Amino acid sequence: MLSTLPGAEQRRRTLRVWALAGAALLLRPYWPLNFLPGWVVGALLIWASVELLGWIWLPRRWR
Repeated sequence: MLSTLPGAEQRRRTLRVWALAGAALLLRPYWPLNFLPGWVVGALLIWASVELLGWIWLPRRWR
């Protein structure tokens, strides 16, 4: 499903973005990530939300 159906590239990109934002949020209490300021984690979550909303509202059309 992630590689054969139309829109597979967008789904993979969205999953990568959410994984990065979720990892930053969940791993923040641990050592090197606890030095990240809160605005960096917030910016990652906002970026992930914008990516998801863009994927929902403006999907790529078939080429």
